[in-house]
Amino acid sequence: MNRRDSIKALGLAAAGGALLIDSCRPGAETNKEAAAGGGKLPGVQEFEHERNQRLAGEQFFTEHELATLTVLTDIIIPADDVSGSASDAGVPAFIEFMVKDIPSYQTPMRGGLKWLNVQSQRRYGSVFVDCSEAQQLQLVDDIAYPSKARPEMQQGVAFFSLARNLTASGFFTSEMGVKDIGYVGNRPGIWDGVPQDVLQAHGFADGWG
Repeated sequence: MNRRDSIKALGLAAAGGALLIDSCRPGAETNKEAAAGGGKLPGVQEFEHERNQRLAGEQFFTEHELATLTVLTDIIIPADDVSGSASDAGVPAFIEFMVKDIPSYQTPMRGGLKWLNVQSQRRYGSVFVDCSEAQQLQLVDDIAYPSKARPEMQQGVAFFSLARNLTASGFFTSEMGVKDIGYVGNRPGIWDGVPQDVLQAHGFADGWG
């Protein structure tokens, strides 16, 4: 299993759990609409649409934080032969919206991005976005696997787990992510009759007649 498949396996479980929890909140079904800055969807009440538009118009992350988040989400879900990366699917904008929609995410996410930059500066003398790809991956590997992480990395582990869950939720509920997993929606079935081998196994060698 390659790096992307591993992240996808983790991500689908995380996205499913996160979306199940979020679906219990009023207006949760409009998160994707607001994150994408789209128009009012059928079934969305006017006050929900207005709130989403207001949140979409606000900015929580600084430009540097968004740049750092973009690099991190693309490490979590990079582009491959099947689809683009997390940022190609608009995941940073999705997370920007989610931290405004759920304020309890704001301190963990902002604090985690700060932690990432402090660690990068201590190790490599540069903030995370200015490090080489190898250095970025080395730091991420230290916080991506909770059972292997050192005790002093636990703050980073908690941050990365949240960032990974949000990245998976954003990507696998986007149009690109839905296509990535091969979901085609409900389609009518086609009945071609009982397969010949099944008929033969039950003594109908020449069919039903």
